[in-house]
Amino acid sequence: MNSMSRIASDSDLPTSLRAQSKLKTRRRVLDAARKLFMERGYEAATIRDIASEAGLSTGAVFASFIDKTDLFNVVMAEDFQRQVEATQEAARPDAKVEEAILAIFEAGYRFHGAQLPLLQAAVSLSWSHGLGGEFGDRPSFGLAMDALGDILARGVEAGELKGDAEQLRLAAEILWDTYVSNYRRALFDGWDVDRLIERIGQQTRLILSSLR
Repeated sequence: MNSMSRIASDSDLPTSLRAQSKLKTRRRVLDAARKLFMERGYEAATIRDIASEAGLSTGAVFASFIDKTDLFNVVMAEDFQRQVEATQEAARPDAKVEEAILAIFEAGYRFHGAQLPLLQAAVSLSWSHGLGGEFGDRPSFGLAMDALGDILARGVEAGELKGDAEQLRLAAEILWDTYVSNYRRALFDGWDVDRLIERIGQQTRLILSSLR
């Protein structure tokens, strides 16, 4: 029997098994990437290194991700998604707008405060790729806009805030930009999590005052 006939390729597998195989491969790549981004930073962690850490070929990495930036963005988006889900589970249903927003931001600062090397990589990437790399194409931006937009819209419905859809969108973007920019204080000025939380509280109250 030819050796090739004894080895099942992805195309030989049933559709459901093939999909499961691709998901497992994607998970291995993401786990390996997250580990190396934490240890080495964005620039030093190569696709070849990530593939080796995952026990895969570089081709397997590119089958799931366009490039290293795409891979890094997904790692960060997963982190933010977990952050939002954890906050939503703990949030009170009757929470006011300010309380709900600060719960997300506090969870983020506490989550990322324990993994500053990965955060350093995110900042490095945003600087090297410009504003679009940080706020435009990154999946976490879309997740943030959805989460913050929902909270602001509920605030309008409850009579706590005023504003049309465009104003709420702008407020959500300003809140997110402010939250992200504060991380530089932790990286370069030595701010601890409690100080970040105090500052974002002040900033959030000021931003929301324009919608009162």
